[in-house]
Amino acid sequence: MTLIRRYAGALILFGCLLPTWVWAAITPSTPPNVIVHEKTNEILHLIEKKRAVYDHDKAALYAMVDKEVVPYFDFPRMSRWVLARYWHTATPAQQAAFTTQFRDLLVRTYATALLSYSGQRIAYLPYRGSAQSRYTTVKTVIVENNGSANIPIDYMFVHKKDGWKVYDVTIDGVSLVTNYRSVYGEKIRQHGLDALIASLKRANGGVS
Repeated sequence: MTLIRRYAGALILFGCLLPTWVWAAITPSTPPNVIVHEKTNEILHLIEKKRAVYDHDKAALYAMVDKEVVPYFDFPRMSRWVLARYWHTATPAQQAAFTTQFRDLLVRTYATALLSYSGQRIAYLPYRGSAQSRYTTVKTVIVENNGSANIPIDYMFVHKKDGWKVYDVTIDGVSLVTNYRSVYGEKIRQHGLDALIASLKRANGGVS
């Protein structure tokens, strides 16, 4: 299974379901473990309620993910770390284009995976983060229901002026950012940054 597929499956289980479909408003002071729970409840409720719509209208599905998930990820930071040294040699236009296409790739991957959710349970390790910290981690374990090995998922958060944001996800010990840095770094070395951006745009349904 590729990391991106495991990543998508992990994000489906961005939290565990609470007893009722009642969630609190998320504010800049909301702790990251609460964000994980609240947003998952809301997203899975929407999938349950509108699955027939999303099955036939991927644009509506992508729009829902863009609204409900994207605001809680720090895609500029993720993009900067994924490109590493290539970020510093990229033009502002290239930086913006890569960030957009990388975000869209993850949105589409996550959205597609949502529709295949099969009810796996997630277990949370005790959250030990501090409100005074800039960085923190929410540790979880996906409990597979098909006899497969359980998968540890760690969400790395950074606290910004507008609240806590995910800047990396570690799946079974493998960092999403590090994985993409390796894959994309090789593509840039072989073909250049513009070629990578064009390939991502094609994968996202755009025209290069």
